[in-house]
Amino acid sequence: MLIRKLFKFENAHIVRNCTSDRCKRSIHGHSYKVELLLKASRLDHGQMVYDFGLLKGVIKDLFDSFDHAICFWQHDDAEYIKACKQFSARWVALPVSPSAEQFSRIFFYLAQQVLKSTETQNGEGDVEVYSVIVHETDTGYAQSFLEDIENSQMGLLSLEQIVFSEQVQAEWNDTQMYEKLKQGQTFLNPTVDLQVKL
Repeated sequence: MLIRKLFKFENAHIVRNCTSDRCKRSIHGHSYKVELLLKASRLDHGQMVYDFGLLKGVIKDLFDSFDHAICFWQHDDAEYIKACKQFSARWVALPVSPSAEQFSRIFFYLAQQVLKSTETQNGEGDVEVYSVIVHETDTGYAQSFLEDIENSQMGLLSLEQIVFSEQVQAEWNDTQMYEKLKQGQTFLNPTVDLQVKL
């Protein structure tokens, strides 16, 4: 079974080496919509794949990190990167170009890492990320699947290579959450009192 959670944010970027002159040479922004699709072969005690409320924690904080931020490719021009950091308190440095395609891989990867590091306590089954769809505009989106995350020709992803500015980190509910994620610490979902009435 699949469930879908929608996230929204505003973001600016340049997509180097693309065909469109406007996209590759000028900073521009989009109103992004990110659809996170989770799958499981069984339901939890609440008869859900994964409680939507649980997606308001670490995953939401990470996805919200991109809101009102500028994203840049770490291999872009050094002067451009310096300017991004100098003139924007909210920025995210990526190991890949910030295209919709790569955004879908980044968000898939981040959600996947959080789920792998989460200890569930309400009978959740084999919950995993099925797909991520990133709508860059009303008419265009990119969708990634597990094979895209593991495809080295699309660029290797690691938590160490995704860098969030100090301002972004300061706005997280737990300012150490990303370090905890990188160190493999476990996130513990809340316990649930089972009250079954027949």
